Amino acid sequence: MMMFVVNANNIMAWLTGSARDTSLMKSRIKQGYDGAFSEHVTRYDELGEVFQTKAATAQLEGMDFQGKDVLEVGSGTGIMSLLALRNGAAKVVCGDISSYMLEVGRTKAERQGYGFDRIDFCQLDAESLPFRHASFDVVMTGMTMGLLPNPEKAVAEMVRVLRSGGILSVGAHGPEHYWEACDASFRVISKRNILGYRLEFWPMKEEEVQQLVVEAGIIDTRTTRYTWRNTFKTGGEAYDFFAAISSNWWYAKVPPTKRNEETRKTRDYFERKGIVIITDDIILSHGKKL
Repeated sequence: MMMFVVNANNIMAWLTGSARDTSLMKSRIKQGYDGAFSEHVTRYDELGEVFQTKAATAQLEGMDFQGKDVLEVGSGTGIMSLLALRNGAAKVVCGDISSYMLEVGRTKAERQGYGFDRIDFCQLDAESLPFRHASFDVVMTGMTMGLLPNPEKAVAEMVRVLRSGGILSVGAHGPEHYWEACDASFRVISKRNILGYRLEFWPMKEEEVQQLVVEAGIIDTRTTRYTWRNTFKTGGEAYDFFAAISSNWWYAKVPPTKRNEETRKTRDYFERKGIVIITDDIILSHGKKL
């Protein structure tokens, strides 16, 4: 039933043109992670850093950062970038669409003793990077592709700023990523608020991610899928995690006076239905630029 509702909404969004308004789509995600629609995002690291670090560690396994200049696109609070520094990177640039995420990352970097000579922060659009050609030895993006309206354009930009012989590392949301939480949230939400709304989320299959990087000119590629189940003590804890990590950006479609009510209603549903498992499903692809 939920898939029918989602598909019907997507068709309506396409017919009305809202699904093609990529600027508005990116703006909703940016505002969400800036905390415009929900305060949950202020607990992003508190509730999600352990889980995000697990995914980042899997993505960086076996990568050589020693003395390298690195760009992370969609860096969030800098979890993966800080790992790259600890693994020997000479300098990392954290790029994200959200100024709030970047500010949290900057504060963490300062606390850990990193100055501007080692790490910098840049607000950017992944589909139009503000860097010259061949600026970095490593370009990486962790779990960002599923939030980009035009992933082909974003990957082409990443390859453009990558030096010859450099490494591209892409993390994408797999088909089951956070499915339990997404399903529960959209079962509960007042449907009149999201009628004709195409959610800004594009999970990908392994072969799609592989094709994406190969068509961008990356060679010696390897693509792997990792899936694990995160178990929480209560449904409320599961909801709090999901709301913090996702920022509830789709609340852009909910009237401001109704957002607290939607939050309470959804959290109660998680508790009542015992939704305590949230799946991480990530597709990782690595390769080299000629």
